[in-house]
Amino acid sequence: MRRPPVTLTLIGRTVLTAFFCLFVLFLYGPTLTIIILSFQGPNGGLTFPMNGVSLHWFARLFEPQAVGDFAGALTRSLLLGSMVMATTVVISIAAGLAFRRRFIGSGALFTLTVASLIIPSILVSLGIGLLFNLAGLDPTWYTSAFGAQLTWTLPFGLLIMFAVFNRFNRAWEEAALDLGASPWQRFRHVVLPIIAPSVVGVALFGFTLSYDEFARTLLTAGSDNTLPLEIFGMTTNVTTPVLYALGTVTTGLSFLVIAAALAAIALIRHAATRSE
Repeated sequence: MRRPPVTLTLIGRTVLTAFFCLFVLFLYGPTLTIIILSFQGPNGGLTFPMNGVSLHWFARLFEPQAVGDFAGALTRSLLLGSMVMATTVVISIAAGLAFRRRFIGSGALFTLTVASLIIPSILVSLGIGLLFNLAGLDPTWYTSAFGAQLTWTLPFGLLIMFAVFNRFNRAWEEAALDLGASPWQRFRHVVLPIIAPSVVGVALFGFTLSYDEFARTLLTAGSDNTLPLEIFGMTTNVTTPVLYALGTVTTGLSFLVIAAALAAIALIRHAATRSE
């Protein structure tokens, strides 16, 4: 076979590189624009050109606002995300262990769990909201919204755990059993250290999917907004760069969560290497 000319190869690589750069710019350009505009001066507006550079709007972020409750919405989103993350991790690990053996109804249960990814999110939110109203209960962010978000995060956690346990070598557990380990000791000292990086991944999925979820929270959060709902409500009322400052802070928080997850995985791998 004749190799393609070097010139064509270079042109192809150049085109692909240019396309990738344009895609990255399209993906992160709006976020970078918001970050830049959040550093407007005290008299700055919502568009370019910038009128000075300052941290004025970050200082205004948690002050009393005519519209919006930034601190309350951020606190609720962090608490809700932590609740969803912990629940998703525990249930996903338990389900992954349970589905290693087939049991009556396992196929139907798996289908029902994954089906929640197919149903439109707004219908899930509407159905849960109506169910609470029919039961005479007030929808709140820590009850109905919590359950609605679990219908979104649990399928991802379960699929990750299923993939992990499908490749898990049962011989390690059998070796621990031969050495007299109890079921809890087998899980604590054998299974958990091996699946720990995947558990961190499930936790990251659970928190991030909950933190920015809008549709499934819209009709289930009650009168107290989470951060995505608060931002949506503010887009029609807030006319200052304080909204951009909020976007910058939440973006930075998201990167911190990702960095913490990567650091946890690195520590787990380092501890595993040292134990060997």
